[in-house]
Amino acid sequence: MNIPSAAIATEVSKIYGHGDGEVRALDNVSVQFEKGRFTAIMGPSGSGKSTLMHCMAGLDALTMGSVSIGGVELADLSDKLLTNLRREQVGFIFQSFNLIPTLNAMENIVLPLSLGGKKGDAAWIDRVVDTIGLRNRLDHRPSELSGGQQQRVAVARALASQPAIIFADEPTGNLDSKTGNEVLTFMRKAVTDLGQTIVMVTHDAVAASFADRIVFLKDGKIAGEMTEPTPERVLDYLKHLGE
Repeated sequence: MNIPSAAIATEVSKIYGHGDGEVRALDNVSVQFEKGRFTAIMGPSGSGKSTLMHCMAGLDALTMGSVSIGGVELADLSDKLLTNLRREQVGFIFQSFNLIPTLNAMENIVLPLSLGGKKGDAAWIDRVVDTIGLRNRLDHRPSELSGGQQQRVAVARALASQPAIIFADEPTGNLDSKTGNEVLTFMRKAVTDLGQTIVMVTHDAVAASFADRIVFLKDGKIAGEMTEPTPERVLDYLKHLGE
């Protein structure tokens, strides 16, 4: 079965510096992220994981190659159109929750829509609120929520505008393992129950095991893939990558 792609990178390179000081953070990488699937990106430190995600999300300019989201080539867009695409088609989840302290949970969830002057789909937002299981905390400000609750609000904010794709950068990096698992379970439900597409950078084998597929990077190149991952298989693969 051929699943359409939410985002595609074709022969992407990202080079910093010149001559002897040149660093190839990404070296001719081609990868596709399928719609309605949860993909993890893993690899040793300095392998290009975050660089790939930033380039795919249009946060960082490519040296060579092309990236498209929802069939739109990012290189063809003006700065204004790229900003609009990121706001409407891309969701972001970061390690630090990045919530606005003066807004309550619900206001934080709908913030990207409000910034674009949109109301969003009320029924969809309702489903998202049910999925994160924080209906009784929606009028609380971030300081009144636990770290796990704040990250669930951040995930809901990324989901609110029904983006084509969500990029998550170490989303459980600041959470203990129990809370991290709650957030990952919610992200998994967002894919399975709500049909969302999520791409997550992580160094955590347990976090990666929530994904449908893992793409491994090493030295700025694709070093392999895995489907139906388990923490044990992932750790084994990473050990072999490091050798």
